Amino acid sequence: MSVLSLARPEIVALQPYASARVEADGGEVMLNANELPWLPPGATPDPRSPSLNRYPDPQPRILVERLAGLYAVDDSQILVGRGSDEAIDLLVRAFCRPGRDAVAICPPTFGMYAISAAVQGASVVELPLDDAFALDATALVARLPASVKIVFLCSPNNPTGGLVAIEDIEYVVTALSRRALVVVDEAYIEFADAPSAAGLLRRHPNLCVLRTLSKAWGLAGARVGCLLAAAEIVALLRRIMPPYPLPTPSIVAALAALTADGLALTTQRAALVVSERERMAAELARLPHVDRVLPSRANFLCVGFDESTRVQRDLLAAGVVVRDVGRHPGLAGFLRISIGRREENARLLELLIRREYGT
Repeated sequence: MSVLSLARPEIVALQPYASARVEADGGEVMLNANELPWLPPGATPDPRSPSLNRYPDPQPRILVERLAGLYAVDDSQILVGRGSDEAIDLLVRAFCRPGRDAVAICPPTFGMYAISAAVQGASVVELPLDDAFALDATALVARLPASVKIVFLCSPNNPTGGLVAIEDIEYVVTALSRRALVVVDEAYIEFADAPSAAGLLRRHPNLCVLRTLSKAWGLAGARVGCLLAAAEIVALLRRIMPPYPLPTPSIVAALAALTADGLALTTQRAALVVSERERMAAELARLPHVDRVLPSRANFLCVGFDESTRVQRDLLAAGVVVRDVGRHPGLAGFLRISIGRREENARLLELLIRREYGT
């Protein structure tokens, strides 16, 4: 059975838009895309960088090749786009019929899964994590309604930081092979010292994996992410994707990062974040008014306070911003604290200790 049997038939049958850049491969005199033939004001010619007066390649070949090498998949299994959010939206639009199909999420988790479903008119089935904020894979499969076309698993999870074991991911993917896509969001996997679910793609065509350059690679402002999936899923999503998803400056920034030196620096920085994460977890757990520090495999900690609203307010008054995640199920009183530079983390601890002890 083809995985496209799970997709909306009208999307499978859709004739995609043919962008002018695709047909321009190899051309020298560009008169097909209604572009201005001059550089924009203030720009100077740079043979090392694409011209901003020309539309970018919809799926830049060099970028796709580098990402495929990084994630150990075939070029045909990569779809690049604006962060992970664009891939989430495309998957929901391609596989969920409005008013009929559903997505499943495991709260507390990343909010964009439910928002993309709501925009599409798909319902949301909530299968919460257990009391330890862990996934019960057997219960998830047993309780999944037939209407669900996509299951979203965030690993490491945002906002709790917990990891879904690769064995549990494969159990869910295998059990749902004829029923639904399983989308594993690995935005924080570089901080987890754990195998990527991308290693399962060869055996499971209903598996999709989300990766991003926003976190460990330090390119949040460039908005570059990708979907790893079966080639036929990638080809299907390209039918409904905007013709030029990535701006040229974002492509240039991504290529500059995706070098051997860039990989070495990213690996070094991720290790520093992990070291600081573990130090901060231990320091925070010692504070009298901290109720709980959840185990994290991401670049943040989810911390429960006696008076989280006041703590957040006091930190903000001192210029330190943390995120209130108390609206999520089971996380009342919790704040999510990103791991910053060592001096930034020290500043946070100093403020909390001063607040705790009045020093």
